[in-house]
Amino acid sequence: MAVAEFYVPTPLVRYRSRAGLAVRQYFQGTSVPSYVAFGALAMMFVVAIFARQIAPYDPLAAVGQPMAAPNAANLLGTDTVGRDVLSRVLCGMQTSWFGALAVVAFGVLFGGLVGLLAGTFGGWFDAVLMRVTDAFLSLPGPILALAVVAALGRSYTNTLIGVAIVWWPLYTRIVRSEVRRLRVSPHMEAAQIGGASWWRLMCRHLLPGAIPVTIVTASLDVAALVLMVAGLSFLGLGAPQPAPELGSMSAQGVTYIFSAWWIPIMPAVAVALIAIVANFAGDAIRDRIRDR
Repeated sequence: MAVAEFYVPTPLVRYRSRAGLAVRQYFQGTSVPSYVAFGALAMMFVVAIFARQIAPYDPLAAVGQPMAAPNAANLLGTDTVGRDVLSRVLCGMQTSWFGALAVVAFGVLFGGLVGLLAGTFGGWFDAVLMRVTDAFLSLPGPILALAVVAALGRSYTNTLIGVAIVWWPLYTRIVRSEVRRLRVSPHMEAAQIGGASWWRLMCRHLLPGAIPVTIVTASLDVAALVLMVAGLSFLGLGAPQPAPELGSMSAQGVTYIFSAWWIPIMPAVAVALIAIVANFAGDAIRDRIRDR
């Protein structure tokens, strides 16, 4: 008599099954506009990651006649020195996208940590952290970025540092407000009565409750950061030429807007496209978290 064989899934298979179930549950009931937004966001990540591979030419090399109109060889034309505009726009989108994500990541991690600590412990500790946060909130972002670039040198990294310095207090305020709201909830009182330590209360009860609103804020902030960084690059605070940056590319080509419109317009269209995709994706993420 044959012995029945039972299939025992490996830990990797079980993990994949749980991950697939979580993804299906998350997107269950998602509207068509949300699917379009998530699809556009995925395409934006693909373009940003593989920009150098997708670009038809080297963005720093002259490949044609200067200021050539869009044609079959150069789909978006060439700039004032004969470099392919499409290749430079794709690489500029990569720089702008990951630069905005880096600032958001710093704001979420550092600002969220400060807000979590302030909201958890309260008292004089909260008061001191909030006064420091208010001091940074009072600093104008573009002027501080200008000061940072003047002190550290002109580069795209230094511009991001200047923006990040004034961006993290927003997340501090948001996380602190959410943590203070959760501190007076019944499940927190039950956990305190049960003898949970402050570390456990902070990591297991307060932090998870502050994550959804932080994710929504971060997803909507990407568009604002892309526009702000592009504006600073337009003013000359980005990396020096010939680095492909959308803001500086538009600034350099603005004098040719009537004779070679594609030079300043195409980078500006790319900035608008990134901002629109980020906004729609942020709205879709907000709707999904609100409906759950």
